[in-house]
Amino acid sequence: MEIKLINIGFGNIVAANRIVAIVSPDSAPIKRIILESREKGMLIDATYGRRTRAVVIVDSGHVVLSAVQPETVAHRLAAKESQQGEVVE
Repeated sequence: MEIKLINIGFGNIVAANRIVAIVSPDSAPIKRIILESREKGMLIDATYGRRTRAVVIVDSGHVVLSAVQPETVAHRLAAKESQQGEVVE
């Protein structure tokens, strides 16, 4: 099994096959998820002090904060998957 990695900004990388959701941090339920994961020690802040624009939820229960837009992360994930479908000779 090959591990696919996705850049979530500033050189930070997440295993693509472990991503459950990429969401915006604006809604109250997502803010609650961030708070609860911080209290449990399951929050990874990859924003480098910048504004959080995307919240990446991983299957291990960890929550990763990114300063990159959710659409950008999703586009990178889709581009990576389409590259994997190509045959290299």
